[in-house]
Amino acid sequence: MSLIPEIKAEQSIELLKELHILTRDGKLNQDSRRKLKQVYHLFHFIEPLLHEILTGKKELTLADHGAGKSYLGFILYDLFFKSRIAGHIYGIETREALVVKSQELAARLKFERMSFLNLSVEESIHSPELPGQIDIVTALHACNTATDDAIKFALHKKSRVIVLVPCCQAEVAAVLNKHKNQSFGKTPLSEIWRHPIHAREFGSHLTNVLRCLLLESRGYQVTVTELVGWEHSMKNELIIARLTGQPRKDAKSRLEYILQELNLESLHERFVY
Repeated sequence: MSLIPEIKAEQSIELLKELHILTRDGKLNQDSRRKLKQVYHLFHFIEPLLHEILTGKKELTLADHGAGKSYLGFILYDLFFKSRIAGHIYGIETREALVVKSQELAARLKFERMSFLNLSVEESIHSPELPGQIDIVTALHACNTATDDAIKFALHKKSRVIVLVPCCQAEVAAVLNKHKNQSFGKTPLSEIWRHPIHAREFGSHLTNVLRCLLLESRGYQVTVTELVGWEHSMKNELIIARLTGQPRKDAKSRLEYILQELNLESLHERFVY
C-alpha cells in the first residue's frame, strides 16, 4: 500500500519508479505530481468505459496511438488489465527507441498482455500484429496531426470508444495563415484569425471542432470536456467518442461548409471521409 496519498493503493510503486514518476527513493516531485494527476484523471474517465465494453464479453482490446513513453498504457494495465485474465493493450509509436524501452519495461514487470509496435499510421491500420477490431483507442497528447492519425486508425478498426487529448494543433492555423490575404476578400470572418496569436488559438480550437464533426458524421456520440484544471496543463481538452452507429445527419454538411467558408478546402481530405 502506498504511503503517498496521491498514489492509488493498488498502484505498483515499482512501475512508477520505472516511469520516473517516483524517484528511486520513492519521492514524488511537483512536476511528477502534475503528470500523475493528469494520467489518473484520464483513467477516471476511461475506467467506466472499459467496464461498459466488458459487459457481455470476456476481454477487450485497447490501442494507445502515439504512445510515446506509454505512461497511459502502463497505468491502465497496472490498474485495470493486470487483475483480469484476458484483455490486451497495444502501444503504437513511430520512435523505435521508445518502443524498445517500453518492450523491455513490460518484460521486466511481467506485463505479458502488452505489445509495443514500431509502426506508422498506415502500417498500424493494416498490420497483422494488430487485431481487425480494437475496442478502445486512446491518444494522450498526440502532437498536431497525430491525433488525426489516431482517429483514422480508430475508424478503420471500428472502435467502440475513442478517447483523445489533443496537443499542439498547428496544421489548421498554418493553412489559415497561408490563405490569409485571399480570405480577407472572401469573408469578414477572416478577422477572427487576422492577428497571428488569434490564428494560432482559433486554429487550435477549430481543429477539434472539425474532429468532432468528423466523428459525429461517422456514427459517434461525442463529449468534450476538461481533463484537469487549466492550472495543471494547457493541453487540457478531452474528447470522448462512443460508437452509436447513428451518424448525426448534418455533421458532414456542416463540416464541409466550415471548410469552404473559412477557405480551408485543402484540408477536405483530412476531415471528410
